[in-house]
Amino acid sequence: MYYKEMFQEENESLAERHGLAIERIREIPAEAAVAEPYRDFFKRTAEFLIMVEDTRLLLADGAFDDIPVDMLRDMNQCFYQELMPQFYEESYANPAFAVKRLGAEYGQMLSFLYSELRGEISAIYEGRMLAVVILNELFIEIYNLFEDNEQLSPKAVRAIVYYFASDYAEETVAYRIREQLDASLDFAVHIIMDSDLTNAAYLYKYGEFIGENELGLAAHFANMEQEQIDAMARTYTEGFQEGFAAARIDLSKKKYVNIRYSIGQERMVKAAILQFQEIGLEPVIYRAAKQRVNQKGVIRTGYISTSPNRQFEFDHRQDEALFLDKAFVERKLEVIQGAYEKYRDMAAVYAGPACIESFGELPFTPVSKAESLKLDEKQQELSVFYNTQASLIVNKYIPRDQYSFTIIAYPLPEIGDNFSQIFDEIVKVNTLDNNLYRRLQQLMIDVLDQAEYVEVKGTGPNETDMKVMLHRLEHPDKETIFENCVADVNIPVGEVFTSPALTGTQGRLHVSGVYLNDLYYKDLSLCFQNGRVTDYTCRNFEDEAENKAFIRENLLFNHETLPIGEFAIGTNTTAYVMARKYQIIQKLPILIVEKMGPHFALGDTCYSYSEDNRLYNPDGKEIVAKDNEISILRHEDMDKAYFNCHTDITIPYEEIGRITAVNPDGTRTDIIREGDFVLEGLEVLNEPFYS
Repeated sequence: MYYKEMFQEENESLAERHGLAIERIREIPAEAAVAEPYRDFFKRTAEFLIMVEDTRLLLADGAFDDIPVDMLRDMNQCFYQELMPQFYEESYANPAFAVKRLGAEYGQMLSFLYSELRGEISAIYEGRMLAVVILNELFIEIYNLFEDNEQLSPKAVRAIVYYFASDYAEETVAYRIREQLDASLDFAVHIIMDSDLTNAAYLYKYGEFIGENELGLAAHFANMEQEQIDAMARTYTEGFQEGFAAARIDLSKKKYVNIRYSIGQERMVKAAILQFQEIGLEPVIYRAAKQRVNQKGVIRTGYISTSPNRQFEFDHRQDEALFLDKAFVERKLEVIQGAYEKYRDMAAVYAGPACIESFGELPFTPVSKAESLKLDEKQQELSVFYNTQASLIVNKYIPRDQYSFTIIAYPLPEIGDNFSQIFDEIVKVNTLDNNLYRRLQQLMIDVLDQAEYVEVKGTGPNETDMKVMLHRLEHPDKETIFENCVADVNIPVGEVFTSPALTGTQGRLHVSGVYLNDLYYKDLSLCFQNGRVTDYTCRNFEDEAENKAFIRENLLFNHETLPIGEFAIGTNTTAYVMARKYQIIQKLPILIVEKMGPHFALGDTCYSYSEDNRLYNPDGKEIVAKDNEISILRHEDMDKAYFNCHTDITIPYEEIGRITAVNPDGTRTDIIREGDFVLEGLEVLNEPFYS
């Protein structure tokens, strides 16, 4: 495999360090130099690292390829078993257990260590020994400290973790940027293009958790006709191309497309690779980050498998609290700047991400644990500062107005017994008639373009009462406020959206239940004044302070407030009825849900970093509502213009009392009333409701 050959020289130079480290680790389970309760932690962790090394040896000598698929499955289960809910309660990966057994002083840090060491699994499959060596040496250094009672202290352990994160940033952070840009890092590409994708054995080549979702998804794709696979891929790859056409960006100047997908979807990914190659684009494919220094909360970017336990990821979502300070932020930003400069030629021809999402996992409501590491107030401010500065660096080398993207989604077997039927329904939803929706949505836009503001009111238990101010058109004959969105970058078809004016936008947004970034919010309520969040709550926890902290961390991303960056009206009633039929609304991704009702986005506008690109609707009118009172500050101070987040919150049709366009003279036109489209000409959108 070329990927392994690429690191051969580096790996050979590390052979002695690796040999010494693993020899030392093999001795630890039999030693009694460390006192209890810590001895058990180091013994169990060393045994895990020995299992990793034994698997590495199988991979290195080629014996892995001859292992029967049932044995591969057993090996995979051994790696991930203790993260599974039934075993997690007594795993050191669980900070609550670690603190209970090891005490508050060391429990959190050692749980972080164990979580971090699990990154070795992916490293051995990729054949990258540097990650293995530095993690093994980190483990040994901390073990040595626990052997020496005179030197042992929480401060000393924390210092080792800090300098590990900081000193190795040149390797860990810089490599993460490289793998996002360098097509020669083709580990996953080889799996996709060279494997028999009808044989489940290929799934175990990644080193990721392989569960029933991955096995079932791969089996479903294996039974599909190639013609259907090609058609699904074509919808996705053509949507990517249409995004460039709509933004009038020259795709011919690009060389690389980043493909993101869920393990099990490889047959479609392979077809997409071949289709992208037809237009001159080579795939860049990388896995979701494994080390905390490269992670952001619970968000996973790259190719992924379903998690053996999402509570594990939630428990460790802020582990950077161990090393996040001003010096570290400056160090990381310096490394990022240097890495982008090094790979600037690759960045210049990066075309953007093409994402195949998955959905259907059982709803996850996280448990907030006092034992989990958490950012303090100063660290939260540093996190916001870092995200802003990092995004500016990225935009310098990959200008947002010079690339595009596309997203499509398919269900996982976990969605239920009707998986096959739901999968087929989603294929239909993803290929609805663009021309029909384009025409219907234009009728809506023609009314909205005349309005001064829009009122959105809930019905029944939904207490939404929002006034959304719209930009004024200076030249209504050739300009428009709303974008007519069909199936290009965001598949499926079905919404009109705008960047509302903030001044005067006010009210309360309420949703009885919604999943955002894979986290559930019960009775989410957000209050706005002049388009900014002024208050917020939910009912996830009995303690109101916990509710507010949950929203601040995971929805406001540690900002004091966020503006409304988008107001939209979804029109895909076909998707909505399908979701109600199979009772899967709560399992759908926001990509589909946002097309199933009105929605508001917190954070940046849809046009962040590309506001000056001239965009046109199919009727030829230029879209001019791309800025708001905050994003326009980019002309004065880029640091004040962007928040580097954008989270859509959708109100389902049955919770909508009415959506009304209100003109400057006070005349009112209802677009939706009691969940139905009532604007003349849109009657066809109601047909799925009553068919």
